[in-house]
Amino acid sequence: MSIAEKVGTECRDTFVVEGVLITDVGGLLETGVLSTPGMIGMMERNCALLIQEFLPEGSATVGFEVSIKHVSGAGEGTECSVWSRLDEVIDDRKFRFSVEVKDGDRTLGVGTHERRAISFNVA
Repeated sequence: MSIAEKVGTECRDTFVVEGVLITDVGGLLETGVLSTPGMIGMMERNCALLIQEFLPEGSATVGFEVSIKHVSGAGEGTECSVWSRLDEVIDDRKFRFSVEVKDGDRTLGVGTHERRAISFNVA
């Protein structure tokens, strides 16, 4: 079965705004908030998890493009949801996703992400 047949597959997960996901903008904010790189990292992770099960053994993906808008904030301790959908497959090795992070019904970030399959030696 071709990976292209998996277009439309979705993945949803939750995470808490804590640890390395937080910034206080170098001390300019009184409290920590979800950083843009942290939010993008959760989007990338979700896409990687979605596609991994369809890849051949000895393969993984790496991100190579993000187009994200960080449209709202979330404070430390907020439980957020991250969602991705596989939208396009090119040559069974390039993958385009729609992505979104939400706090309940409130959108925090939205956009697209692309990943490429790589092979590695399994020891």
